[in-house]
Amino acid sequence: MHPLLPSLAAALLYAGAAAYQGLRLTQRSIPDKRLLALLGVVALCLHGVSLFYQLYGAHGLYLDFFNAASLIASAVIALILLACLRIPVENLLLLLFPLGTLTVLAAEFMPSGTINPINEHPGILAHILFSILAYGMLTIAVFQSILLLLQDHQLKHKHPSGLIRNFPPLQTMETLLFGFLFAGWLLLSLSLLSGALYIDDLLAQHLAHKTILSCFAWVVFAVLLWGRHQLGWRGHKAIRWTLAGFCLLMLAYFGSKLVREFILHI
Repeated sequence: MHPLLPSLAAALLYAGAAAYQGLRLTQRSIPDKRLLALLGVVALCLHGVSLFYQLYGAHGLYLDFFNAASLIASAVIALILLACLRIPVENLLLLLFPLGTLTVLAAEFMPSGTINPINEHPGILAHILFSILAYGMLTIAVFQSILLLLQDHQLKHKHPSGLIRNFPPLQTMETLLFGFLFAGWLLLSLSLLSGALYIDDLLAQHLAHKTILSCFAWVVFAVLLWGRHQLGWRGHKAIRWTLAGFCLLMLAYFGSKLVREFILHI
C-alpha cells in the first residue's frame, strides 16, 4: 500500500476534529468527548499506517527529519488520548491535532534529506524509542505550559474566553504540567543512559553536539523540578524554564538532523 491515502485521511480527520473542538469551545459549549476521542483514534491509526510504510524499508528504518517529526507527533497524540481516560487534558488536543495534520502531510509530501537507514542492535533501537517518548512527553509539557500561560493571562485580566472556561482549575493545570515534565525528564534520562551504553563513538557518528545539547536540556529540566520541589517555583518562572529546556532539546535533535540531512548531506 502507498502511504498517500492513509496520510491524507489522517490529516483530514485531524483537521476535522480540531475544527469541531475549536467551534464548540468558541460557542462556550463542551465538545462531545466520545466523538473527539473517536476521531482522534481513527486519525491516529491511519497516521500509524502511513508511518509504517514511510519508516520501514528493505534496508532498515528510515528516520529522516520529517518522518521523525511525524512519529513524535503521533506518539504525543497517542499519549494524550490515553491520558484523557484518566485526567482532564482534552484541551491539549486543540493544539495537537493541527500538529498531527502538519507532520503527517510533511512526511508524505516534503522531500527527504540524505539519510542512511538504521539497522542496529536492540540497544540502539531502545535508545531511539526512549528518545522519541521523551521528546513526546516534553512536547506535551510545552503545550500544557502554553495553555497555562494563556489561562493565567486571561484570568488576571478577567476576560476568560470559551476555551479558558472549559479548562480545569489553574492549580490542576500546573500539577499536570509538572507531572508531564517529571515523566519526560525520566524518559530523557533513560535516553541519555542507553545512548552512553550502546553508542561507541559520539564524534565519529556526528552525535557530539546532539548529546551535549541534550545534556544541557536534561540539566535545565532537573533544575526546574528541583526548584519546584525545594523553592515552590510556579507560574511564569516554571514556564520560562520549560520553554528553555524544550528549545535546547529540539535544537539538539531537529537542529542536528536539519543540518546533517539538508546542509551537510551526511
